[in-house]
Amino acid sequence: MSASTEQTNGRATAAGIDPRGPRFGAAITASLLLVTVVLAVAGAATPAFWLLVALTALFAWGAFAGIRRHPFGLLFARFVRPRLAPPAELEDPRPPTFAQGIGFAVAAAGVVLALLGVPYAVPIAAAVAFVAAFLNAAFDFCLGCQIYLLLVRARVIRTA
Repeated sequence: MSASTEQTNGRATAAGIDPRGPRFGAAITASLLLVTVVLAVAGAATPAFWLLVALTALFAWGAFAGIRRHPFGLLFARFVRPRLAPPAELEDPRPPTFAQGIGFAVAAAGVVLALLGVPYAVPIAAAVAFVAAFLNAAFDFCLGCQIYLLLVRARVIRTA
């Protein structure tokens, strides 16, 4: 079985994604999260809040529609990947999709807490999500993917 297939219910299915796609998306996300933190700390609370709301929606898109349908993944597939050599191997889309879910949870917590009047909810949530996105973009270390793998090993998440 090649790197681009996985075993599902006894049959092989194409399932791999280019691992550079999530890194591309993480770079854009990290940049937008950094802008959110800077706006919030500089006193522009309303624009920071709405930017976090937009990022929360993007995380939800990636988590619920899947990493392949995320707008940044589509941008990568349309404009960046055709200019690159093929990847050495493809990656399972489930860990990055799970990571989007964690990003959604962190960002949504910041939005909800801000709506409840918690003073620094937006910059703290944006900073936490920024650290994870930056690690992925700069060092190819997907924190959410590592959590996914730990949960699979602990048999909290089933893979087949």
